[in-house]
Amino acid sequence: MNRKINASQSLARAITRSASKQTYYTIQLFVDRERVADAFRAYGYFRWVDDILDAGSGGGLVLDESEAAERAAFLNRQQSLLDACYRGEVWDNLSAEEWMLVDLVCNDTEKNSGLQAYLRNMMDVMAFDVARRGRTISQAELSTYSRKLGIAVTEAIYYFIGHDDPPPCHEARYLAVTAAHITHMLRDAQEDVQSGYFNIPQEVLQSRGISPWDIKSQAYREWVCGRVALARGYFKAGRDCTRQVKNWRCRLAGYAYTARFEWMLRIIERDNFCLRCEYPERKGLAAGLWIIWKVLTSMLALPAIKTQPHKQAA
Repeated sequence: MNRKINASQSLARAITRSASKQTYYTIQLFVDRERVADAFRAYGYFRWVDDILDAGSGGGLVLDESEAAERAAFLNRQQSLLDACYRGEVWDNLSAEEWMLVDLVCNDTEKNSGLQAYLRNMMDVMAFDVARRGRTISQAELSTYSRKLGIAVTEAIYYFIGHDDPPPCHEARYLAVTAAHITHMLRDAQEDVQSGYFNIPQEVLQSRGISPWDIKSQAYREWVCGRVALARGYFKAGRDCTRQVKNWRCRLAGYAYTARFEWMLRIIERDNFCLRCEYPERKGLAAGLWIIWKVLTSMLALPAIKTQPHKQAA
C-alpha cells in the first residue's frame, strides 16, 4: 500500500508540473507542508480526468456515438469511484491515476470537508462539460457552472492553505474565483467554439438573433461588456472577503490566482470587448509585472473597517 501511495504522489507531481508551472510552484510554496502531497493529487487527478474527456476528439463540434459512450462510461466510473471511496470501499484493478483519488479520500478525515466539496463540485463541472458539448446552454446552466467551479477552487484553497485558520463563512468568499471562471470563459470563447463548447447563453443568442460564432458582432460584444462588468464586481467583493482571511499564505495565493484574470479583463476592455483566439501578451514581462503589482497592493491594503450603525434618537 505504501508503494502505491508513493507512486500516486510522484505521478501527481509529474502531471502538475507538466500541466501548470504556476500551480506546481503555488503548491510547493504556499500549501501546508502536511497537505502538499494531497494538493498535487487533487490537481493531478482532475487534470488527468479532463485530458481523458478532451482526448481523441479531433476537434469536431460533436462526438460520434462511440466517443460519447466512452466518455460517459469513463465519467460514470469516476463518479462511482468517488462515492465508493467515501463509503470506505476500495476497488480492484484501479489505474495509477485513480489511486490519486483513492489516496486523497483516504486522507480526508474531516466530516463535510473542504476537500470533499472540491471533489464533488469538480466532478459536477466535468460532467457538465461532457454534457454541454455541441449544444447551447441556458443562463441558469452557465451560472451554476461558474458557481460550482468557484466553490470547488475556493474550498480547495482554504483546505490546503492555512487550514487551521477558519476562513470567512459568508457566500462572498466564492465570488473571486467565480469571477475568474467568467473571465476564463471569455478568454477561451474563440477556441472553445471550434470544439463545440458555447460560452454564451442561448437566451442571448435568441434575443439578439446571433449564433455562437458571431463573436465579433456588436451584440456579442455588448454581452461580453456585461460579463466583464459582472466579473469586476465579483472580483471587488471577493477581494474584500479575502482581506478577512487570517492566514497570509492563503491571502497571497488567493490574490495571485485572481490577479492574472483581472489582468485579462483589462485586455478585453482594451480590445473594446472583441474576443481573440490568442492572447500571447499574457505570458509577457508587462503582464507579469502588472500581476505582481496587483498582488502586492492587494496584500498591503488595509482591511475594510466594520462600523456599527448609529442608533436613531428616540
